[in-house]
Amino acid sequence: MSLEFGLLIVSGYLLGSVPTGYLLVKWFHGIDIRQHGTGKIGASNVMRVASKRLAIFVTILDIGKGALAVWIAQLLDLNAAEQITVGVFAIVGHNWSVFLGFKGGRGIFTTLGVITMMSPWLGLITFVMTYTLAPIKQVALGVFITLISMPIFSWFLSQPLGIEDRLPVTLGFAALALLGLLTRLITPRTRLSQSVSAAELFFNRLLFDRDIRDRKAWTERNLQQQRKD
Repeated sequence: MSLEFGLLIVSGYLLGSVPTGYLLVKWFHGIDIRQHGTGKIGASNVMRVASKRLAIFVTILDIGKGALAVWIAQLLDLNAAEQITVGVFAIVGHNWSVFLGFKGGRGIFTTLGVITMMSPWLGLITFVMTYTLAPIKQVALGVFITLISMPIFSWFLSQPLGIEDRLPVTLGFAALALLGLLTRLITPRTRLSQSVSAAELFFNRLLFDRDIRDRKAWTERNLQQQRKD
């Protein structure tokens, strides 16, 4: 590993660690977003706790973190495998921020930024696939489908790259997918899921990003928690 690449990995992690959602909600509303709603610092919880306008701003900044990390790697003429590695560390930084005690968000928008810089077409496909199920209020399921599809799409949409680059890039996209799914699975149980079996909990989190199948009950639980806070 070259010194330049090593420094970019550290820089990518620190860039991703900048907790934009936490900082903006703190500045504009004077509250700690980690103590409200889902406790995450991403745009969806910002919209729930603060406002849609602020959530849009957080979305742009979170996408920008991932995109900027890869763009800098491209400017320094790193190869495709190194570029996506830097992007992966930016996502790790967002999900486990050094500035927030190694806690953070889901990293979905930061992942979108990385994907878009690696392949604009794949970035567009990722965005569309993610929100295809939005009309039936199943964005989390759309995210799951997108995550597991990314490695496959990355192979076929990386045609400008040679075979020696396409394989590590595809593996890099598999790592992005695993990071996105891991953040769903490692959170502690809630009171609503105490009677849910381990297998059911696993699939509820994996597919729907919640502990129980009932979306309405889960949403009401978050709203009640927010009112208590």
